[in-house]
Amino acid sequence: MNLNVLFFGAAADSANRRNAELKLEPGASAEMAFSKIVEAFPRLRDHKLLFAVNQEYTGGDTILKDGDEFAVFTAVSGG
Repeated sequence: MNLNVLFFGAAADSANRRNAELKLEPGASAEMAFSKIVEAFPRLRDHKLLFAVNQEYTGGDTILKDGDEFAVFTAVSGG
């Protein structure tokens, strides 16, 4: 299955790109995808990261489907 990965903010700077495609086995979880992304783009380890699937925050146990959008971005705080 194919996953469309989008990088935002400092995550995009660290990955040196705004998007990528990731191939995963059917039934892969969001945590598995996240691990593969960090493995492919090791500079992402320098940041506290969050992710969303299809524009919704999700936990690592979410099962992904072919063509899902997986967004990776740095955690931000505000006041």
